[in-house]
Amino acid sequence: MKNITYSAFLMFLCFCLPAKLRAQKIDDAELFNSNWKFHLGDTTVNAGWRTLDLPHDWSIEGPFSEDWASATGYLPGGIGWYQKTFTANPKWKSKRISIYFDGVYKNSEVWINGHSLGKRPNGFIPFEYDLTPFLNYAEKNIIKVKVDHSEFADSRWYTGSGIYRNVYLIVKNPVNIHPWDIAFATPEVTSNKALVKINADVTNTLKNAVPVSVRLNLFKEDGSVAAAKTVKLLSKPGKTSVELTQQVLSPKLWSVEHPQLYRMQLQVLRDGEPINEVNQSVGIRSIRFDKNEGFFLNGVNLKLKGICIHDDAGALGVAVPREVWERRLTILKEGGVNSLRLSHNPHADYLYDLCDKMGFLVMDEAFDEWEIGKNKWVKGWNVGTPSKDGYHEYFKEWAHRDLADMIKRSRNHTSIILWSIGNEIDYPNDPYTHEILNTGRNPQIYGKGYLPDHPAASGLTSIATDLVKVVKEQDRTRPVTAALAGVVMSNEVGFPEVLDVVGYNYQEYRYPDDHKKYPNRIIYGSENGMARQAWNAVDSNKYISAQYLWTGIDYLGEAGKWPQRSNGAGLLDLAGFKKTEYFYRQSLWAEKPMIYIAVREPIQNQDRGIWSHRGVQPLWNWPTGHKLRVECFTNCPEAELFLNGKSLGKKLRDTSSGQIPSWNVEYQPGELLVKGYKDGKQVSDFVLKTASNAAAISASADRVSLPGLKKGISQIEVQVTDQNGVPVYTADNEIEVEISGSARLLGLESGSSSSHENYQGPKRKTIHGKLLAYIETSGKPGDVEVRFSSPGLSTATVKLNVK
Repeated sequence: MKNITYSAFLMFLCFCLPAKLRAQKIDDAELFNSNWKFHLGDTTVNAGWRTLDLPHDWSIEGPFSEDWASATGYLPGGIGWYQKTFTANPKWKSKRISIYFDGVYKNSEVWINGHSLGKRPNGFIPFEYDLTPFLNYAEKNIIKVKVDHSEFADSRWYTGSGIYRNVYLIVKNPVNIHPWDIAFATPEVTSNKALVKINADVTNTLKNAVPVSVRLNLFKEDGSVAAAKTVKLLSKPGKTSVELTQQVLSPKLWSVEHPQLYRMQLQVLRDGEPINEVNQSVGIRSIRFDKNEGFFLNGVNLKLKGICIHDDAGALGVAVPREVWERRLTILKEGGVNSLRLSHNPHADYLYDLCDKMGFLVMDEAFDEWEIGKNKWVKGWNVGTPSKDGYHEYFKEWAHRDLADMIKRSRNHTSIILWSIGNEIDYPNDPYTHEILNTGRNPQIYGKGYLPDHPAASGLTSIATDLVKVVKEQDRTRPVTAALAGVVMSNEVGFPEVLDVVGYNYQEYRYPDDHKKYPNRIIYGSENGMARQAWNAVDSNKYISAQYLWTGIDYLGEAGKWPQRSNGAGLLDLAGFKKTEYFYRQSLWAEKPMIYIAVREPIQNQDRGIWSHRGVQPLWNWPTGHKLRVECFTNCPEAELFLNGKSLGKKLRDTSSGQIPSWNVEYQPGELLVKGYKDGKQVSDFVLKTASNAAAISASADRVSLPGLKKGISQIEVQVTDQNGVPVYTADNEIEVEISGSARLLGLESGSSSSHENYQGPKRKTIHGKLLAYIETSGKPGDVEVRFSSPGLSTATVKLNVK
């Protein structure tokens, strides 16, 4: 709904404002998540409903079944009903009351006291309804929400089902500025000064015009004022526009390394007193894409080291707490990632806040299909007969509004640098086709060659032109892009020429020729594999600014044949644990010294395709004398390998094949140690040890102290070890969780892509000896004890404290 989420806004009101302003409580926006009732099934009979707190994803409750679709993770859809009863505060009678949903998947319809408020087909777009005309002050009020996900095979990845993001109840003055009606821009930026420009609409729901003032305060992180301005106006019924421009001297520029933020406060004042207030986090920075030189942030050339992500988090489905994404992004940042492509839809409000705060550059994406549906595979990827259900059914009626709302909701997020109007809309023959497919080189294609019974690719250009216009009406400060799968086809119909910046998916080989043929085109990699040559195409060409790996994190859906139910293309697995591919990418992208080793058998094919290091394992348990190849991923200039204290030699990174130092080794039990050197000094090391039989469980939490009065999340990493504490990589023990105290288990995730264990249960098998437990504390002060046990293993206990 707003740049800082409503929950963050409440926290701001409570802790940041002076006491006088806190007492005024000018606006009220509170989480409306607690004590909903839910029923799975198309009925409103008040029987068999259960009480729960939002966000909620009923699909992840399963069970997994081959009866469902591989595209959406072999998990069910269906129809669900939600209901909440609440009492209206008499003080609201002079206010405007609304309810805001950050995301409901999908086909939602909302009622208040029997009055239909509206429908929203798109499951990823936030929406708000005015409750004011229908509120009861003498009796209880009832909100009802119907969610229809009966078309379960309607996406190429897992979407979940239900009210899976936060809901807010909003109380505001009849004269106010809606957070979506603010556009913050920095048209002039230098290190000495910056010009900030704010355009806003004042909404007046009264019957008469009223004189008001709009006051801007731009606060630095230390609370001091960086800029201030007040404008008087006559607020007429409806909307009245206002523009405020102000200069900021010696601005703190937002960057990837130093994501400096300001707090923009806009107040509406009547008779000198604030009657409405909006606070948003904003940053001062400049961005520029150049056809020959690439991307510039604050005038400095920067390669975008990006990854694509989807919404889910394995065991949690798409009802993912903020803390989970914060942990994931922290790990990705450590790996050298500086940019995210939010595939292929708008994401939860808090994720944009995190990107602003943590210094990630964001491509925000609207659609995966337009007016004609894509293939959604039911029995495995490219297997059998696909479903054609999906958003295209609503595109003509809703696309303009959905796209505009996406922009208005998020345009003040400093992290966003690109608006994408679509992903692989031009996938060859899925659905569009062109005669050029008989001759071109096509890394992605459905069927063979030109398919004359499919829609003509020429239809892409007119729709793209229309969508670009919608974006520009809301925001002209960022370029518009799309991720193209069939560039050879789109080039023939002019689709790329409609875009400001053109994304190429898995088509690095086209960069040199297209750069020459279309010299004014700005090209970048919008979706790419993990192989070194894909990064070389970016690293060695100034005019290519970015690579977005598919993908940053494993995700549910887009699966193969049963029993596979998730996609394993990520740098991290479903639990957020680092895979070998992560360390290889870190060796290419990170600046802090790092080194890592993993092992494979030499007979394996070294060329493992666009996802290239899946067969290399951090395992030092083999038959004695077995011939192995040890591969080293490092950004250090020199590496040295030791086996049981004996040096096996130093290797230079830059002269090693693929910049991966490696050694052929005959296995001996014990310790394999690698050291990284820079300028002759050791700056990093990593060790693998031979593990004996599994004997114990170790566990560590990212947070052991949690806040009171509200729910908190602790993420506990569980590891099976031998009696000496050495991790047992081959362990697959089933771990059981028991909790004492005021907390509950949200889920257990191993990272497995084929397990059909119950995600709602207290037991789960480890993969590579690891497991992640999500623990939610209730906010009630006291101690919580989380115990992990398994037959034959010594137990581990983690103590949490809620203050």
